[in-house]
Amino acid sequence: MQKFEARIMRLSSLVRAIAAGLAVGLLFIGNPGAATGVEAPTTAVRSTLDAVIHILEDKRLKAPDQLKHRRRLLENVIGERFDYEEMSKRTLAAHWKPLNQAERQEFVQLFKAFLSDRYAARIEGYSGEKISYLSERLSNGYAEVRTRMVSAKLDVPMDYRLIARDGQWYAYDVIVDGVSLVMNYRSQFTHIIADSSFQELLRRLREGTATEEKSKT
Repeated sequence: MQKFEARIMRLSSLVRAIAAGLAVGLLFIGNPGAATGVEAPTTAVRSTLDAVIHILEDKRLKAPDQLKHRRRLLENVIGERFDYEEMSKRTLAAHWKPLNQAERQEFVQLFKAFLSDRYAARIEGYSGEKISYLSERLSNGYAEVRTRMVSAKLDVPMDYRLIARDGQWYAYDVIVDGVSLVMNYRSQFTHIIADSSFQELLRRLREGTATEEKSKT
């Protein structure tokens, strides 16, 4: 099993969700230098995570007939707030440049769906973990917000890496206990492309098996 996924499997359900199901994308936040009154990165990260937790803790949404609706709310909060194209570009690395626009768009959509299918269900196991906000760092259009996920049995560092676009911050990577989501998938996808082809990677993403073989090792 790959290092990132192995560590995620040892952590709480919310950690799994945020690390990769915010792997599905979690943050879409204001650039503090873009306009007066726009939230600073840490403030915005906090408000976004609070919105996710609010959905998870809403007793009305825990009823069996509300589960699909709750999943949709979570996917909306998560899905609309991550820079999937930037994440895709960094994940494919050198394999991104040769792709034409249609291939890039297809990969971005398949990767987004793959992450959502793989991790969204794990969000629902949230059991009251608390988030401590440690620091933020800004440099040349990039930012990093450092946090810790804490409970009686858990103390895990989680860092959110952000890029500024059009006066906003977008998340493009999550670092869980020192392991990068982007780097984890870069390693696995590069292996698939090297052993077969980019089209084979697309096929596996469509089927949700892009990391199946690596997870068995």
